[in-house]
Amino acid sequence: MADLFIELGRRGDMLQLPKSQCYKINESFSVSSDTKQGQMGNQKGIGQLSSLRWYQHPTEEELRILAGKQQKGKSKKDRKYNGHIESKPLTIPKDIDLHLETKSVTEVDTLALHYFPEYQWLVDFTVAATVVYLVTEVYYNFMKPTQEMNISLVWCLLVLSFAIKVLFSLTTHYFKVEDGGERSVCVTFGFFFFVKAMAVLIVTENYLEFGLETGFTNFSDSAMQFLEKQGLESQSPVSKLTFKFFLAIFCSLIGAFLTFPGLRLAQMHLDALNLATEKITQTLLHINFLAPLFMVLLWVKPITKDYIMNPPLGKESIPLMTEATFDTLRLWLIILLCALRLAMMRSHLQAYLNLAQKCVDQMKKEAGRISTVELQKMVARVFYYLCVIALQYVAPLVMLLHTTLLLKTLGNHSWGIYPESISTLPADNSLLSNSVYSELPSAEGKMKVTVTQITVALSSLKNIFTPLLFRGLLSFLTWWIAACLFSTSLFGLFYHQYLTVA
Repeated sequence: MADLFIELGRRGDMLQLPKSQCYKINESFSVSSDTKQGQMGNQKGIGQLSSLRWYQHPTEEELRILAGKQQKGKSKKDRKYNGHIESKPLTIPKDIDLHLETKSVTEVDTLALHYFPEYQWLVDFTVAATVVYLVTEVYYNFMKPTQEMNISLVWCLLVLSFAIKVLFSLTTHYFKVEDGGERSVCVTFGFFFFVKAMAVLIVTENYLEFGLETGFTNFSDSAMQFLEKQGLESQSPVSKLTFKFFLAIFCSLIGAFLTFPGLRLAQMHLDALNLATEKITQTLLHINFLAPLFMVLLWVKPITKDYIMNPPLGKESIPLMTEATFDTLRLWLIILLCALRLAMMRSHLQAYLNLAQKCVDQMKKEAGRISTVELQKMVARVFYYLCVIALQYVAPLVMLLHTTLLLKTLGNHSWGIYPESISTLPADNSLLSNSVYSELPSAEGKMKVTVTQITVALSSLKNIFTPLLFRGLLSFLTWWIAACLFSTSLFGLFYHQYLTVA
């Protein structure tokens, strides 16, 4: 039984992993090595997995007892192969009275889970980056530095890169499955999202209020002015068509990476609804599923301008809030919806683990026999892929959250509902450079001159990459991630609700 998981088969909705990456574990997923237990004792990345209960696969002896069979010796049906006796595999009726036992997930159990190191690293680093961001925001709110680099931006970018890398790694496994349809699904959705991105980028800002056109125009003008000051030809560094083309390619990759997380979320949503007994839990599950749709609607200009900021009252429109206030409320709403999705994570993962019992119940309705090894594989593979499912749930959430945090900082927004007037005008770098050069005495060495030149160059780059550009770009990326999640989860809901039943 130690090599049970090395021979795990592939189901249509799960990954087929290389044998070299599978762990050899015993029947109860326990590891007797004290060294490994010591290593796992200090790990905190298990997170919400510790509150879950997973179904243990039955041992061969238990299946023999249920089937009313006894251990037999060698028979004539056994055949020799290369000098070894090969026994006929034990089979049992599919309608056997089998009840699976459950067990809480422990740190030692996670050794059997593929992608647990990646899950642990992503969760721990995301928590650390979020703490760094909060501390930095408090520091900037009270100290208000002007010439310091916001280090939290680097942490947020690293979190996004790790999340995309994990999703890319999961997607590559689907391409390694030659006899499955997962590769075709990824390619099809990739092309679909490419066409969708091109269509969205063509839509004017009268309908989708990203500010991408304004940001790109500001970027082009600033770049041309910078090139003119450097004595170079005053041409735009990139055309608008080229910019949108490469942005659409990037969006298609993001959509392909989010395809199976969305499909999996739909199945877990349906299973979690069947398990939920309280009305409040069912309501929260519905809100959690529709959360990406709410985020998408926040950038639809006819809704935001006509019904939220300026709601009609009779023949007149009453302005309820300014545009800056609405931008702040939009950030808070996205963060609250991300917090809700994190809070509902346990319900979704537990619904996934219950697939083991669901498969056994479905097997009991079928006629015929099944080998004990295949039955054990069917039950055990559900728990084995737990961290894969957890990553598909967490990674899109992490991308949404930290893209929103970048939008707030780089877009020069505020956390206050009624923020003070924030100056988005760039500083006069010519005065800065002149003052710096005038303060430097001629006796100073080349080191200070070099530092001064780097400072002036960075200040010039701030004039090129303005908050208007980041506001438009990050608003579009935040909207796009939410749109991809809702599109794939809606398709998955339709697939699991109607097509699989048919």
